[in-house]
Amino acid sequence: MPEPLRFGIIYHIYNRGVNRCNLFNQKANYLYFLKLFTKHVAPITDVYAYCLLPNHFHFLLRIKEVSEILADWPGVHVKEPKQYFSNMFNAYARSFNNRYGRTGSLFQRPFGRIPVTSDAYFLTLITYIHRNPQKHGLVDDFRNWPYSSYDTIISDKPTRLDKTAVLEWFDGRDNYIDMHRTDPDETHIETLIGGDQT
Repeated sequence: MPEPLRFGIIYHIYNRGVNRCNLFNQKANYLYFLKLFTKHVAPITDVYAYCLLPNHFHFLLRIKEVSEILADWPGVHVKEPKQYFSNMFNAYARSFNNRYGRTGSLFQRPFGRIPVTSDAYFLTLITYIHRNPQKHGLVDDFRNWPYSSYDTIISDKPTRLDKTAVLEWFDGRDNYIDMHRTDPDETHIETLIGGDQT
């Protein structure tokens, strides 16, 4: 069993469909998952990067300290971090199963969570997450995949992503773009997550 999620820690959060089944069959599925993430998980996290693919997903985020959550939600009862993710997964699975006439579990359990403990790993992980659709042959150019945070981070549009922090870690927009031009060294990441997520 993985260690419990802790407040104040940056994590690589990932999961895939049980038996490698699809989690997302059409655009509406991706958008609904992000809507549920915004409702259940975003309020207790700082989100740095994400990518949703047909049968798996990746998020890079920091779970806020309890004091930060209470500053945003005065008087709320703060639950264990895992519960917010479970609520999102359960709500999505119910909707997905109902829509496609399936039953049973949709997500693998437990979902993956790896603490991010160095700046170098943080930078590598963001590039890895964004380039994932190209790695898996879903698109010829990862920048054309619509369900990732790559474009949002360099866009001027309002967003819940903490793109300021991301661009500071990359020493600016130009370096962020440049470091995404080549595949990162995935050896450490693949070792930690137990191999290919598709």
